[in-house]
Amino acid sequence: MTENQIIVGHAASTSGSALRRGAGAGYRWLLLLFLVAGVVQIFLAGLGVFHLHAYGLDDPAGDAALDPHRALGFAMAGIAILILVLALVAWPGGRLVVLVAVLVLQTAVLQSLLAGLGDDSPVWGGLHALDGLLALVVAGYLYGVALVRRRAAVQDLR
Repeated sequence: MTENQIIVGHAASTSGSALRRGAGAGYRWLLLLFLVAGVVQIFLAGLGVFHLHAYGLDDPAGDAALDPHRALGFAMAGIAILILVLALVAWPGGRLVVLVAVLVLQTAVLQSLLAGLGDDSPVWGGLHALDGLLALVVAGYLYGVALVRRRAAVQDLR
């Protein structure tokens, strides 16, 4: 190898590691955003349910009381998909990428399915709420691992 090829190879690997670092930072920030959105989501669910009583449970206008909760839920599914893309670039490890894929399935598929089934049976609605909490536990675990790894990397640089 010539010196020029070595320098070009080093630049390519440096830009690759810069891409991974950037993806890792985005991964951590989006996990934090997901967790904050999850807290807001719980508030919106409670607000919507208690607002239903103001309309009357059978009033068609009452269905709009949960619109903010629904809209944020779909946004959180989009955030989870972005987290998966960043995880694939940053590659925090196979097990963690699988957990992010589980998070995507929970938010993009299972939440909507359980909410729809909840219209027919309250048990499914209860499972919808539990799955939402489980999604926050998964995201919290992923965020915690990401923070520990980031702090360890910063310590290694010192």
